[in-house]
Amino acid sequence: MKQSRPATQRVRVRTAEGWRTLAVPRGSNLRRALLEAGVSPYTALTRRANCGGRGLCATCGVHIDSAPSAEHWHDKLAQRFGYPRLSCQITVENDLTVRLLPEKWIWGQRRRPGS
Repeated sequence: MKQSRPATQRVRVRTAEGWRTLAVPRGSNLRRALLEAGVSPYTALTRRANCGGRGLCATCGVHIDSAPSAEHWHDKLAQRFGYPRLSCQITVENDLTVRLLPEKWIWGQRRRPGS
C-alpha cells in the first residue's frame, strides 16, 4: 500500500535568534509561508523595497539544505553559482531546513566553504 504524503511539511528555520519549526501546507510558496509566520527573509532595508515575490530582485535569498531543483532563471543562476536561493521561487513540497542570512545587507553572499 502506498503511503500518502502529509498535508503539511516541516520547515526548520534558522534565524539570528535560533531555530524555529513551522508547519507549512504542502505546495505553499516559501517566501509567503515565512512572512505569514512572522519570519522575514528580508533585511530592514529591503523589507519595503523588493519585487513582491516575482523573482527579480534577489532580496529574499536564503540558504536551503538539500534544496529542490531551481525552475526560475534567476534561481537557476543562484543555484549554479552558490548564491542563496530565492525563497519566492521555492514551492514547499518536502520538509526543508532554511537558513536566513542575518549578515546580509541587501543581497546574500555566496555560501562559504564549510558553511
